[in-house]
Amino acid sequence: MLRREDDGAVARLTMEAPDRLNALSDEMLAALAEAFESLARDRTIRAVVLAGDGRAFCAGHDLRQMQAKRQAEDGGAGALHDLFARCAQVMQAIPRLPQPVIAEVHGVAVAAGCQLVASCDMAVAAEGTRFGVNGVNIGLFCSTPMVALSRNVPRKRAFEMLSTGRLIETDEAMEIGLINRAVPAGDLRAASDDMARTVADKLASAVRVGKRAFYDQLEMGLAAAYAHTGEVMVANMLDRDTEEGIDAFLGKRAPDWRQD
Repeated sequence: MLRREDDGAVARLTMEAPDRLNALSDEMLAALAEAFESLARDRTIRAVVLAGDGRAFCAGHDLRQMQAKRQAEDGGAGALHDLFARCAQVMQAIPRLPQPVIAEVHGVAVAAGCQLVASCDMAVAAEGTRFGVNGVNIGLFCSTPMVALSRNVPRKRAFEMLSTGRLIETDEAMEIGLINRAVPAGDLRAASDDMARTVADKLASAVRVGKRAFYDQLEMGLAAAYAHTGEVMVANMLDRDTEEGIDAFLGKRAPDWRQD
């Protein structure tokens, strides 16, 4: 269902339900939640790549499972509340992870699959990948996916995608900021691995505090954001490894980082 492979300081998570286009079934959500919980405690991993097996990255929620939940006495209300709450927890776990998470996207990333891309810290996609929040095409407005989408792309572009169900390809996804870059399909894994290794080579403590501060300050007013990030900068500067990094730069030598 979800395969983890570690290569040095980089962990690769691959969703493995290709027959269902890696839909976010109950089982897939549970596997992702467990993996993120494990990674949050793992100081040996400094970057994460999230990929999908088969023809697609992720086609969103498992509609067959969702329809089956209607058989309950309440018409499925309780089970659906639980499903969307669990999905929201998984999406929120990504920005809370100490490691940057890079989505490696191909084929399609639609509905909650597009939400998953938007929830990741960065994204690399194969040229020709299609993205969308197209639930409106079957009568289901992608209300929970729009939370992540609207925090990544301009408001009017997000609402157009949500209300028309139109799919966009990689050039447009990059233009609006949903992905960082698009590469030929044959270069996709190498590109995401290169980005992950670049991040993993940085001072781990600096990236951890920086990622946390990045998301914290986004929720603040301007003055509060500057006050908070000033405190973060001071704490970062007082880190022994940061002192060593600056000394090494001034001395034109490689830093001797402990990388805890």
